[in-house]
Amino acid sequence: MLRYIVVCCLIVSFSACKPDYIRPDNVSNVLIEPIFEDSTISVRALEFDDEYVFYGSAGQFGKLALETQLKIDLDAFSAKAGREYHKHIIDNDDAKPLNFRAIAQNEGDLLVISIANPARLYKLYRKSTQPKLVYEEIDEKVFYDAMDFWNHKEGIAIGDPTKDCMSIIITRDGGETWTKLSCDVLPKAKEGEAAFAASDTNISIVGNHTWVATGGKSSRILYSPDKGNTWKVFDTPIIQGKATTGMYSIDFYDKDNGFAIGGDYTQPNDTLANKIRTKDGGKTWQVVADGKGPGYRSCVQYIPNRNAKELVAVGFKGIDYSNNAGDTWTHLSDEGFYTIRFLNDSVAYAAGRGRISKLTFRE
Repeated sequence: MLRYIVVCCLIVSFSACKPDYIRPDNVSNVLIEPIFEDSTISVRALEFDDEYVFYGSAGQFGKLALETQLKIDLDAFSAKAGREYHKHIIDNDDAKPLNFRAIAQNEGDLLVISIANPARLYKLYRKSTQPKLVYEEIDEKVFYDAMDFWNHKEGIAIGDPTKDCMSIIITRDGGETWTKLSCDVLPKAKEGEAAFAASDTNISIVGNHTWVATGGKSSRILYSPDKGNTWKVFDTPIIQGKATTGMYSIDFYDKDNGFAIGGDYTQPNDTLANKIRTKDGGKTWQVVADGKGPGYRSCVQYIPNRNAKELVAVGFKGIDYSNNAGDTWTHLSDEGFYTIRFLNDSVAYAAGRGRISKLTFRE
């Protein structure tokens, strides 16, 4: 009976630690709680489901349980809480670890693709511990930047041009097989046009609509209304013209309202023409907060359920927030992150060099 009472007390005490978050009417600060720290990681790709945070990093990819698991030692009358954690280090033919900056979570299965030659795409099934190679591309110019899924069967990954168009591969069977689109069906790339593997947010999907942000000497929008079957291209007014300029991240709230951010990571304090907005599905774009607000940022995301009004941008120079669709910004923190994903309208997960953190946005 004594053991039973101890166990019950421990369980109650741990469950009581889970906080309830109230949606703020306006964000004025952010609480940053590291949930995982490892000096060997530099995370630019982040996803999650109900159980795990999935990440891609230089040299490895892995998953971390969102909730702590309570382990009770009845003999010692003690309990320990910890997070289940798995990581995978995969080498290329030269025994150098592959660099994973694009990932997707698909009904518990994890898909990851390495950035450079050879580009290798692995699928890690929900209950498996051994990743399966499902796609490989060997080319001196190959470099994949981002991945996303329309549904549990159909997905897309994009990369720099290997010929005269952006590289786009598509799956229609849940990531088991992938097909690279011919340049005959894609807009021709301009000289110096590519993409940035900065936060795995070069692609934004709403329903069947898909937007791909390019960058470099030319920074444009590739748009497909039908899950990658047909494509158009739209110009943008974001800063461009150098290999380090252009859009680094894009997000759409719905089929009409979208936002993109970037700049020049070598001039991170410059704020001219690095934030753009569309209200017509990406056909036309306007520069906002020109010369004001955040400079270079590697990721921007709409806060859910805020009517396309509230945004958060992160980069190695800090965290910024807008409550008026990007017209003005509030700097919330100097703590640097590369990428961010929202769980709900108050809580997000962010990652960067050496850590993955939980961010709670508050009044």
